[in-house]
Formats: sequence, structure tokens, C-alpha cells
Amino acid sequence: MIRAIYSFIFFKVIKWKIFGDFDTSVKKYIVIVAPHTSNWDFVIGIMVRSILKITDVKFIGKSQLFKWPYGFIFRAMGGHPVDRSKHNNLVEAVVEIFNAKEKFAVTIAPEGTRKKVDKFKTGFYHIAVKAKIPIYKVGFDFSKKLIVIDKPFSPTGNMDKDMTLIMDFYRSIRGKHPELGLS
Repeated sequence: MIRAIYSFIFFKVIKWKIFGDFDTSVKKYIVIVAPHTSNWDFVIGIMVRSILKITDVKFIGKSQLFKWPYGFIFRAMGGHPVDRSKHNNLVEAVVEIFNAKEKFAVTIAPEGTRKKVDKFKTGFYHIAVKAKIPIYKVGFDFSKKLIVIDKPFSPTGNMDKDMTLIMDFYRSIRGKHPELGLS
């Protein structure tokens, strides 16, 4: 029922489109979604996750979202809090989850914030390399009202080369507030 409601809102009311899909035979992967320039990214992402029937994909969010009074809602939607105020070994913790599970997927906004940044954080890349999992690049293009899902990409271990390829994917994608996106 909720999927039908989200589909109606997404396709008919706000008139967005989806280009690409997730390969259901891939059991473990990380999804990077960019540009992350608005709170609307989350709303759109939750709808798309339901529409594409990938509701088992979890997400990581700042720990403040998981406090009273709304924390239980974010957890129920598949969220995992991250304390950004201290350096903890998030990469290793997420790699351990991937290694312990037969099927697991997580979404990360590689900018780490909705504010203007000069480059992506690289934690997602290190998780993918250490857990030996592919990366899905997903773009939320507000200028075209289009979700772009690229084919899964297996990192080579050459971070400079791979990050160039990743950044090339996002260059033409415009967030809700393009001035906050990467240049």
C-alpha cells in the first residue's frame, strides 16, 4: 500500500523519473547518493527505496536524527546513527557488519553534510574495498527530476583513479541547491 502511495506521489504528483535499477542478484553493496544539498534528498530516497522494492537497504545518518522525539522513526525506517563529533572507526564497524551478514546494503551521502564541500569523504570507498563489495552510484538530479542509478562498480584499490571515475558520474547531476554541490 505504501509503495502505491509513494509511486503515485513520485511519478504523478511531483513528476520524477528513475533511470536505471539495482541488480537483485547482488547481495551486498554500498550505495552512494549525491549531491546531498537538501533535506528533500532523504524524502525522495525513502520513496525511491520503496518504489524499487529495495527496502532492506539501510542508511547512515547523523546521531542527532536518532534522538527523542523522532529517533524511533528513523530507526524503524532502517537508519543507523553515526556520531560525527568524534573519530571512531566507522569503516571497520561497517565492514564487520558486511562480513557477518549474507545480505546487506547501506546508503551513504559521501559529502557527509548538506553544506558546501570540496570533495567527497572516502569512508564509503574504504568500506567497499575492505568488504570486497560493489558501489552503486546514485544521483538525485533536481533540475531534471531524475534519479540516475549507475551499474554496480567494483573498486580497484586505486583510489585516485576510482574517485575520478566516481566524480565524473556526478559532474552533470544538480542537487536541489546546486550552489552547495561539488563544482
